[in-house]
Amino acid sequence: MSEPSGRPTVLFVCVHNAGRSQMAAAWLTHLAGDRVEVRSAGSAPGDAVNPAAVEVMAEVGIDISAEVPKVLTADAVRESDVCITMGCGDTCPVFPGKRYLDWKLEDPAGRGVAAVRPVRDEIRALVEDLIADIAPEAAV
Repeated sequence: MSEPSGRPTVLFVCVHNAGRSQMAAAWLTHLAGDRVEVRSAGSAPGDAVNPAAVEVMAEVGIDISAEVPKVLTADAVRESDVCITMGCGDTCPVFPGKRYLDWKLEDPAGRGVAAVRPVRDEIRALVEDLIADIAPEAAV
């Protein structure tokens, strides 16, 4: 169920929607621009985006300081073409015809900037591969 514009819709899900999914959404928005509709949510959203995630993304020129964790809804999954989970297990509702990917990434919660940088870089590589797969005309 792509956007009316025909662009694919991607939903990134992690437990708190405060680190991994926020960084992934920011990378996809940054690298694919308006060729992909990007959403993120959490199965148990935190109160704020992880400060270390904000800092490491700022280091690469991407500002996620205004983002806020959002709760995962069945509608968010239903309205997405690709649902990418990051450590939230079976809490993501499953709908027929959707593509599901599970990215095994370290949880940056409670970790410092030095520990979050490699997670940021791993997410960028995964996002670049995703773009090449779902929106090759937007590949960087």
